[in-house]
Amino acid sequence: MKGTVGELGEFGLIRELTSRLTTTPAVRLGPGDDAAIVSAPDRRVVASMDLLHEGRHFRRDWSTAYDVGRKAAAQNLADIAAMGAVPTALLLGLVVPAELPVTWPTELMDGIRDECQVAGAAVVGGDVVRGDMITVAITALGDLRNHEPVLRSGAQPGDVVAVTGWLGWSAAGFAVLSRGFRSPRAFVEAHRRPEPPYHAGPAAAGLGATAMTDVSDGLIADLGHIAEASKVRIDLRSSAVDIPSQMHDIGQAVGVDPLQWVLTGGEDHAIVATFPPDVKLPARWKVIGGVLNRSALPQVTVDGAPWTSTGGWDHFGADPAGEDHAP
Repeated sequence: MKGTVGELGEFGLIRELTSRLTTTPAVRLGPGDDAAIVSAPDRRVVASMDLLHEGRHFRRDWSTAYDVGRKAAAQNLADIAAMGAVPTALLLGLVVPAELPVTWPTELMDGIRDECQVAGAAVVGGDVVRGDMITVAITALGDLRNHEPVLRSGAQPGDVVAVTGWLGWSAAGFAVLSRGFRSPRAFVEAHRRPEPPYHAGPAAAGLGATAMTDVSDGLIADLGHIAEASKVRIDLRSSAVDIPSQMHDIGQAVGVDPLQWVLTGGEDHAIVATFPPDVKLPARWKVIGGVLNRSALPQVTVDGAPWTSTGGWDHFGADPAGEDHAP
């Protein structure tokens, strides 16, 4: 498609974007009216929202519009799954410059749509406005299907800590991209398009998970939220964490201990949860630590000691290694 967003106009752009969408049985009324209607059989709706700002969360010279769409949808849908819910719908808010080629937002929508299909959800509406920089705002919705949500506050002393999904791959990919390279491709792609294990969230709830979250800001940082909400101490075993040989190679090339990426690198959107010790976990879950005791000073330790290296994402703190601070 040729031309710019300004030439196409607001309503022309909306028509073009919505024409690319698919639906699901949960969608009673999709785009085209004042609001969408999504069924909520549980009578509770799980909701999450995120913003991606160009230059802060993505770079167009590193990621295609399709990549940004997949990533924007994934990080929100992962939050729904981390509550033990099934993703159902997604709303898009999009700010774009008038001179932006129309192909960029249409490819973005293709990425969002395809990631929604992976999770079993659908785009049901949104808004587009003109602005100086590209901003993508996503609101995701989910259904608990008559189960209780898995909160961050339920971890109990004696629970095991287990994870499913990738850890440190996105941070390693960022390190590769930061040095002007595009390989090893698997790590670069993990940074551009995370692959959250959506089905693992509801499955963990069914297994009796006591607390759960997705790893968006870094394993230690996100487990820290569980430790604080549950008022416990969590200890991780570094020997239990899988580090692929190629990640070791990347670390050696750039002078970084790959354990740093695994423990503090975010944006992989793996699912980490605590479970009672007698739960038999499927093979996809890897036990990497345990909940030790109630604590007046909740914290996450590694091999019994505080992790003193920097890492973990804070939007208003010093920038760690991650695309969130793309220049």
